[in-house]
Amino acid sequence: MATVVLVGTLDTKGDEYAYLAERIREHGVEVVLVDAGIVGDPRTRADVTHEEVAEAAGAEVSALAAAGDRGAAVETMARGAAEVVKRLHAEGRLDAIGALGGSGGSALATYAMRQLPIGVPKLMVSTVASGDTSPYVGSVDVTMMYSVVDIAGVNRISARIMSNAAGALAGMAKATVPALGDEKPLITASMFGVTTVAVTTARERLEELGYEVLVFHQTGAGGGSMEALIDAGFISGSLDVTTTEFCDLVAGGVLVAVPERLESAGRRGVPQVVSLGALDMVNFGPMDTVPERYRDRNLYVHNPTITLMRTTPDECREIGRVIAEKLNAATGPTVLFVPLRGVSAIATEGQVFHDPEADAALFETIRSLVDTSKVEVHEVDADVNDPAFALAMANRLHELVEAAS
Repeated sequence: MATVVLVGTLDTKGDEYAYLAERIREHGVEVVLVDAGIVGDPRTRADVTHEEVAEAAGAEVSALAAAGDRGAAVETMARGAAEVVKRLHAEGRLDAIGALGGSGGSALATYAMRQLPIGVPKLMVSTVASGDTSPYVGSVDVTMMYSVVDIAGVNRISARIMSNAAGALAGMAKATVPALGDEKPLITASMFGVTTVAVTTARERLEELGYEVLVFHQTGAGGGSMEALIDAGFISGSLDVTTTEFCDLVAGGVLVAVPERLESAGRRGVPQVVSLGALDMVNFGPMDTVPERYRDRNLYVHNPTITLMRTTPDECREIGRVIAEKLNAATGPTVLFVPLRGVSAIATEGQVFHDPEADAALFETIRSLVDTSKVEVHEVDADVNDPAFALAMANRLHELVEAAS
């Protein structure tokens, strides 16, 4: 029988968790209740007690309660809950995980959820799900459901929301993935709108060669998700065409690279072909959200919700330094392709972000800092979306993957 694990603070939300658990059981699914509360006695019976959760983090509930530091207690119980759910999953006793909570409960439960593999169903019913959910979701597949009302009692509204959550959790726990045919080696690819032509050409070539290609939109979270999948050991090769998130990291845009960006393949020895796609742009929201200090820069309204800013020579030097440092640290086969005629669809001659000085600063930094004894570098007299450039990247990655296997 499928099993849903519920993680929550049963001292304050025990009645609500009891209601949710009963609704899940009505769908023919078992429930394991994990108590991560510390304030008082649980209001419903736990299958894994708060003492056991604290112990999994190397702590004692009584000591956490006596210290009176709620933040430290939440952090400790989150680590304990993570250890508990990882163990339950390894034992085959976790087919889906769910939780109810406000900001504190959501932070605790989603930390535990994020420690589980991608593909394990994760549902957080939360009062904060209508705002910025990135601190809770991170780079994995946590589903956030807005609770509408606070998690404080069972009433006509909360009962409907929790019943919906129960149906979702039970359904996900019992869901199976149909066979997709022969399993093919997986390749990750990084894409942005202005590198779509390149990635599409390369993806189609790699599919011809027998790979399955997973494309990630480089939105900060997208790059993080790609890194997490590589780090999980599922990936045979990385086609990292679009490293644009480093622009936002350097210049303060809204699609910032996660700290581990461009590191997972190198750390695991996964073959990688990297390029400089969309290093001409920093991302902001609507025009009126662009910081005042940037209002006199080269700005381009990509659509009503996205304003792009051209990177300067100084920014390009710093971006090049960051990329070179990460490539030099790689332990596996690493190849860099440099598109000398433009790093995006709007950076070529005649386009709004064409800036030979900025491009020269980027390319010269790469030349001076990349260790060519470790990294194979190809400077190509083409723009990133030129079919020949894209095919050269795809074919070289194929050669690297074949050699590695």
